[in-house]
Amino acid sequence: MPSVPFASRALYATAWAVGRLPRALQRALGTAMGELAWRANGREPRVARRNLELALPGMPETEREALVRAVMRETGRTALETLRLWTARRADTLRLVAGCEGLEVLEAAERGGRGVLVAAPHYGSWELLVEFMAARGPFSLVYRVPESAAGDGFLRLARGGDNVRLVPAEANAMRPLWRALQAGETVGITPDHQPKLGGGEFAPFFGVPALTLSLIPKLAARTGAPVLVGYAERLADGRFMLRFESAPAAIASDDLHVATAAMNAAVEAVARRDLRQYQWTYKRYTLRPPGSGEPNPYTRPRKEPG
Repeated sequence: MPSVPFASRALYATAWAVGRLPRALQRALGTAMGELAWRANGREPRVARRNLELALPGMPETEREALVRAVMRETGRTALETLRLWTARRADTLRLVAGCEGLEVLEAAERGGRGVLVAAPHYGSWELLVEFMAARGPFSLVYRVPESAAGDGFLRLARGGDNVRLVPAEANAMRPLWRALQAGETVGITPDHQPKLGGGEFAPFFGVPALTLSLIPKLAARTGAPVLVGYAERLADGRFMLRFESAPAAIASDDLHVATAAMNAAVEAVARRDLRQYQWTYKRYTLRPPGSGEPNPYTRPRKEPG
């Protein structure tokens, strides 16, 4: 691992301390944080509200606002929970797994010898999914590099455990991922991050065109590796059920419009299982199709002088 800045280590120490709080207290604090964020109506609840307006336009406003509030409470719980997952021993972390549905699907894919592509939406606890996969063998994880060196160092400390290979989400990410799949290993990619222009295709997500990462379809088409949708869904008792499902066959189509549409449909199906557990606080629709004339939907309209 490259040298880690002191600030990164300080951040990690803080995360470790918060992560050691009793789980019940941690859950209560996370819920309170989310409630306060909703009441303050800062950036995250505003983004969640706008996303839900776009994705679920037929939902009554009062119902949608109740969902925004629930999303923020879930977001607070996830934030503190993630600090525990990033700093605890893997054996302790995996005690949060209540069970695994579709394990036979994962095992069959692993036996195929072509590696496995896991599309992991931002739903429930994707960090727990990382720990589960790394406990099974070498796992390459594509991640978005933070702008600050301290933030990047912190993420490398938090996520760089045994069997985890961090691959920056950059133009040259294809090569190390291709090598990992050729070696029969598993690669994890979040399919619902908005890439830069040129790094994806516009495809419908909840009926709205969204610039969609084309890396998973390209890897699937070129390597023949099976694609699974994997996620960790929070249960009522605070533990998680891991689920693995075969992705639609069209995700490996040579037609990237078809492939990305199939991938978005799979992510949407996961999000609809429990809308509260999806990451609605992310600006998914910032970039609009070229020539559409559509404005950035998160930009507040300017007030006319007068």
